[in-house]
Amino acid sequence: MVLKVELKPFGKIIVGESIITNDGQRARFIIEGDAPVLRDKDILRAEDADTPCKKIYLLIQMMYLAVDPRKHHDLYFQMIKDVQTAAPSMAPLIETINNLLLTGASYKALKSANKLIAYEKELMENATRS
Repeated sequence: MVLKVELKPFGKIIVGESIITNDGQRARFIIEGDAPVLRDKDILRAEDADTPCKKIYLLIQMMYLAVDPRKHHDLYFQMIKDVQTAAPSMAPLIETINNLLLTGASYKALKSANKLIAYEKELMENATRS
């Protein structure tokens, strides 16, 4: 696989378990190989995971980047169980994410977790209006 990446000044990208930070100049480079890659816009920092669904996203991100993603499974499954118990309407989104993870499509699962975060936000906004 070949991936062309362009980083803005001071932009970040994660390749495998390494964070690459650009300097003050725009940079373009090519990544060849099978290492997991996350661009700046897809990276969620632990301190920004301030809701249950963002914590699920963070766990999926960690599984995607990890050499051995199984070390995150127990916490991930506990988190989705808690979220699904609190908001059963999230079950279809969680099922989609789980199916993607089970088939090895971790990056697609990560992208689907964005829908989970958006739905969580919608539910919380509706709850505060009531």
